[in-house]
Amino acid sequence: MPPATLFYSRKVVLEDGAILQIRVWRLQSPSLERPHGLKYSLFYGRPGERIVAYDNEAGKGDHRHYRDREEPYAFKTLGQLLRDFDEDVRREIANARS
Repeated sequence: MPPATLFYSRKVVLEDGAILQIRVWRLQSPSLERPHGLKYSLFYGRPGERIVAYDNEAGKGDHRHYRDREEPYAFKTLGQLLRDFDEDVRREIANARS
């Protein structure tokens, strides 16, 4: 069995050229670093520009990027992660329009 199995992958290029990409893998087993048993990468930005991102890269644990800022993220459930990401992206899109 592979160490991680991709079970969700979606990439959308929005009308304004922004990219929205979500990828989630199920790990073979949970670990101290990833007790929820998931590896994930959620991205919203443009080529060469990360605006909002959530991931749990090895050695860093669950965290969130907002432009140049990086901060810990308290993972609760996959559903909550997706809602938090969606809320941040929607807020960014609304701010860009105003």
